[in-house]
Amino acid sequence: MNIYGNKVILRALEPGDMPCLREMINDPEMERMVIGWSFPVSEKQQLDWYNRVISDDKNFRFAIMYEGKFVGVSTLTRIDWKNRSADHGIKLCNDVPKKIGIGTDGVYATMRYAFEELQLNRLYSSILEYNIASQKLYAKCGWKVEGNYRRSIFKNNAYHDELAIAILRDEYFEWKANRGE
Repeated sequence: MNIYGNKVILRALEPGDMPCLREMINDPEMERMVIGWSFPVSEKQQLDWYNRVISDDKNFRFAIMYEGKFVGVSTLTRIDWKNRSADHGIKLCNDVPKKIGIGTDGVYATMRYAFEELQLNRLYSSILEYNIASQKLYAKCGWKVEGNYRRSIFKNNAYHDELAIAILRDEYFEWKANRGE
């Protein structure tokens, strides 16, 4: 089953998506903007990872398609079926056209699936203090900052704050109604 936004389609990851994902993981600028850290990833490591995650029912990873092209990945991870919550993340390829709503629509399609199909109650994420683009994206999608983990992330030889953000099911429906959907 594909998940449709207004501009994007979310679909299951395929082996053919792995080169693009590996390029994103190995991109130093992208790594600088996300929580966590990574080592360089080889083709074999990427395929091994893919083979481990394709049947995981607590971590969903979707390819974001725009005009028939792979443009990024959207995730629902650490799904807690009892408490109805999940961690959400999105990464867009560097060459994706900016300011046309691909990221917003990717987050929207993921939220709609999480809240309307999976019946989750809460989505959460973390953003680096200096990742202004992600802060604006999630704020535009109705997410709220819930807290600030001071100097919790070490990147580029310095400690940085991590913003805890989330959206609740009822907030999503209010945001969606205000959008006219």
